[in-house]
Amino acid sequence: MSLKWTDTLDIAIELCDAHPDVDPKYIRFTDLHAWVMALPDFKDDPNKSSEKILESIQMNWIEEKE
Repeated sequence: MSLKWTDTLDIAIELCDAHPDVDPKYIRFTDLHAWVMALPDFKDDPNKSSEKILESIQMNWIEEKE
């Protein structure tokens, strides 16, 4: 499976597994971007991210944690 920026829910699930002790409500977008890029299945252009996409990933991650 190859993840792209548009796969916000799948990315959130992967981040939840990779960083179980992190509260996504308090993550900086610069850290979030770096952590997405570090996911083994992530295969998209780093420059295609946007604040809207990162916000969507963050919101999905928050929902996954609840």
